[in-house]
Amino acid sequence: MFTYQIDDEVSLAIPRPTQDSEILFNLIDKDRTELSTWLPWVKFVKSSEDEEGSLKEALQNYANGKALDTIIFYQNKIAGMISFNSFDESNKKAEIGYWLSPDFVGKGIMHRAVTGMCDLGFKEYNLHKIELLTAKDNDRSNHVAKKAGFHLDGEVRSVELLADGFHDGYLWTLLEDEWIIKKADI
Repeated sequence: MFTYQIDDEVSLAIPRPTQDSEILFNLIDKDRTELSTWLPWVKFVKSSEDEEGSLKEALQNYANGKALDTIIFYQNKIAGMISFNSFDESNKKAEIGYWLSPDFVGKGIMHRAVTGMCDLGFKEYNLHKIELLTAKDNDRSNHVAKKAGFHLDGEVRSVELLADGFHDGYLWTLLEDEWIIKKADI
């Protein structure tokens, strides 16, 4: 299994559909109500077979260079996922998407996973810019973006259809040169 070790507790790994789908489905299903507040795709994951199909599609997108989906491990336990949802090769940018089981919130896991993806994006994928789009009222995601050093570019009106209707969003970005400066300060 390909693993990218971020620190002694957090790592990212390419999904293994048959081995990982049941654990991921159980995490999603256990906290379905909370997760579906911010993640519109949750309603489509109704079984471990659905999750397995999603993971297989993610691997196909990875093989085709369209996206990079990884599983977040915390102390060797599956905690959620983080991805480059798509790559814009002509503009050397990608957008990060993520979710974390509420069981793992408050441990700095997502901040570390985002910084790990930034390292991968700038070093291995030669990106110039990484974007993160959050719902304006998703305080946790906005905190993650800010803590990871992303710049708030602005508000995007009615950008995402969630369970309770359309939500305004924030567009956060991080440029490669900003990341280099941030890493030098650590």
